[in-house]
Amino acid sequence: MSTVFSVESEWLGALSKRQPKAAELLSRNPEEQQRLGYFHTLREICQQPATWLQTSGLMLASAAKLQSKLHGTSSVTLTGSGSSEYAGDCVRSVLQAELGVIAQAIGGGILLSQGGRSLPPGRPGLLVSLARSGDSPESVGALAYILETEPEIRHLVFTCNQNGSLARTYRSDPRVTVVTLDDVTNDRSLVMTSSFTNLVLAARSLGLVGRPEHYESICTQLSQIGSRFLNDHFGAVAKAATAPFQRAVFLASGSRFGGTREASLKMLEMTSGRVTTMCETYLSFRHGPMAYVNDETLVVCCLSSDSMLRAYESDLIRELDEKKLGLAKILIGENVPKELARDGDTVLECPGLRALGEENFPVIDVLAGQLLAFFRCRQEGLRPDSPSEDGVISRVVRSFTLHSPKS
Repeated sequence: MSTVFSVESEWLGALSKRQPKAAELLSRNPEEQQRLGYFHTLREICQQPATWLQTSGLMLASAAKLQSKLHGTSSVTLTGSGSSEYAGDCVRSVLQAELGVIAQAIGGGILLSQGGRSLPPGRPGLLVSLARSGDSPESVGALAYILETEPEIRHLVFTCNQNGSLARTYRSDPRVTVVTLDDVTNDRSLVMTSSFTNLVLAARSLGLVGRPEHYESICTQLSQIGSRFLNDHFGAVAKAATAPFQRAVFLASGSRFGGTREASLKMLEMTSGRVTTMCETYLSFRHGPMAYVNDETLVVCCLSSDSMLRAYESDLIRELDEKKLGLAKILIGENVPKELARDGDTVLECPGLRALGEENFPVIDVLAGQLLAFFRCRQEGLRPDSPSEDGVISRVVRSFTLHSPKS
């Protein structure tokens, strides 16, 4: 049995003792949980604090080969499709600051359609491919295209699936370094949950290859904060998900915006589009997107611990309240001002955010968004493990034709 599975089983038992809602879900036998369609998703969400420690250890053991890929590069481009692209977005800005090179996050589809034109100038550059399964058409297609057309681009792959096309195709290619995360992060449910946050932390290690103790400390603190979040707020998030909202808006600033992009997608996917979603930064929200908020809208506010950002965010939240916009709010942060919460709002306190640093917090925002989407999925009468009943979306994007520039 995997160490993660062993730790997870013990921890789920402890969670059940603290949270009646967790006890209700986990008291059913595994067969019943599978029949109701939440067996995998619930575990994949709740196992994350334990898996973050395991990913930390793997990245520390891989530091030498990561350093060799980074040495002398003029840029780092993180790529993936859907959630995997958003994982890169969560770490882009902090990697740029720590590595002192241009860093960007772009979709695999952009690489397929634009090739080297989408990459920063200057060579050599590093292309970091992020993928849960590595079986989507863009995963191999984009990497193959850049290998063929941009010989001075180096390649690093982070994937959760050792048997996926991406890992199998390039595991022995001397031009590509493949790092495979533990199989437990290769989510069996339709939506990405633990795979997402672990890919974020794998990519996060690139900025700290020369400071292993600091990276390990960040992952340890995140694991502690994530565990406390689930222990303290599992039931509160479940209750918030029962509100009669048909729309959801996710707001954040800085590095945490990448996390809200993913949280927004999770709600859309897990409700099979019944709850429509939007994500935006606080300062951009006034410039048109505020029109999206009506009486059936849940507004999820990720609050910064930076005093200037918090001031801007608080101003926007007060404006929403003054205009009586939205059905209810969920406020996520540390030391959330009481005056920002109205009757019916939910405050999710996260001690440790300020000490950890904003740039490291997106995975906690995503954890909150995953849990909210999980409970809303069940509120809609859907199955979290496979919420797309009509098959519009699938765990791995179906094959499609890859066109060459000359076709």
